[in-house]
Amino acid sequence: MRKKGLIYKLLLTFSSITAAVMILVGMFLSTWINREYSRQESERAAKYIEIVEEATSEFLNKNNELGYEDLKNTMKIIKVSVDMDSIIVDKQGYVYTVSDERLDYLKYSKLDIKDSDMELLKSGQTLQHNFIRRDDEIKGKAYLRPLFSNNNFNGVIILTKPISSVNTSNLYTIIWLSVLSAVILSSIVAYHFAKKILIKPLSEINNAAKKLAQGEVEKRVYIDSQDEIGDLAESFNIMAESLEKVDTVRREFISNVSHEIRSPITSIKGFITGIIDGVIPRDRENYYLNIVNDEVSRLSRLVTDLLDISSMESGKFNLNIIKMDINEIITLCTLNLEGKIKEKNIKVDVIFNKNHEYCLGDRDRIIQVVTNILENAIKYGREQGGRIQIETYAKGDHIYVSIFNNGPNIPREDINKIWERFYKTDKSRTNKVSTGLGLSIVRLILTQHNQDIWVNNIPDKGVKFTFTLKREEK
Repeated sequence: MRKKGLIYKLLLTFSSITAAVMILVGMFLSTWINREYSRQESERAAKYIEIVEEATSEFLNKNNELGYEDLKNTMKIIKVSVDMDSIIVDKQGYVYTVSDERLDYLKYSKLDIKDSDMELLKSGQTLQHNFIRRDDEIKGKAYLRPLFSNNNFNGVIILTKPISSVNTSNLYTIIWLSVLSAVILSSIVAYHFAKKILIKPLSEINNAAKKLAQGEVEKRVYIDSQDEIGDLAESFNIMAESLEKVDTVRREFISNVSHEIRSPITSIKGFITGIIDGVIPRDRENYYLNIVNDEVSRLSRLVTDLLDISSMESGKFNLNIIKMDINEIITLCTLNLEGKIKEKNIKVDVIFNKNHEYCLGDRDRIIQVVTNILENAIKYGREQGGRIQIETYAKGDHIYVSIFNNGPNIPREDINKIWERFYKTDKSRTNKVSTGLGLSIVRLILTQHNQDIWVNNIPDKGVKFTFTLKREEK
């Protein structure tokens, strides 16, 4: 089933509302015009009835031929001027005078006036009915007024208006044609503006979204509209820019991972192939097997780090928060890295403001944080005369841990990028130990703890990393 477009729904809704409103307006105008016309006709008929009533009273008072002729002339004048027929009926209901020869057939005949109407007329009320001809077809309006002389009921004056004179159907036709024209015209105008203001921009955004879904992350929409459509286009462009950045990061990540994996695999393959082919002498096989073992360890660390990052970013990283002594953890990590420290002949100073500084955190993950920062300090420390200073102190609700090394300052353009995955400030360094993910993992772990980490260059002295942990009283 083909879905109905937005413009169809808008046009249908707008047309329905417009039609309903215009129909109500048309009904109101028709009713008002009909009532107003009837009121005016009734007032006009009442005036002419009074004229006929006056002439009839004179005739009844004089009761002579001259009075009768005056009455006839008056009735004919009204007929000619306003096209209203007059009929005079006596108190028994018999017609004795008409205004037009067409109605001579009514003379001396008794009109069929209902007894209830006759009672109302005798009481002095004026009535209004449809005028009925001999063929029982409605031909116009009839106004009936009682005729009194000396407070005695003497008959009825009937004034009739032919249907051709009171027909307002042409006016109603004009009203309803105007209503129909207004609905059609408003629908056409609404369609034009809806297509220009709403449908066209939405179609452009829709087409751009489809291209974005197909991988064209550089696609943008340009809509100059200071309304919700313009806001939607701006939001789309912001989303597209974010997706483009994510796509760029994804491509760089895949490239970096591929490079980090390809290097050890190439080394492993080369050494194993050399051993199998006999290119490498037997007395050197253990040496190259140790290199292969180191490369395998490097791959294992890389995979472990990637899995850690993936679990942390996906929200599947569960922390085992316990109370622990950060001073004890720093001592443990320093001892674990003692071999590397001695290898580079680095002096390590540890400053604890208290013997024990208790905090809340995941012990294994905090060990990972301290180890990564220490390894980073060892790696970038000076080859000769290297020094590392570790300090812990409490302030407010937090424990502060700072790790300083007297290596070279981090370039200003790189200081905010060191937290990115695989980012290296020294592009020429060939690191066989680091995976390039250490600082990224450190920040993710501390973020999971709702804590922070930052780095400061100490001009001409070195670099200091500082992070916080939630303080726990003993």
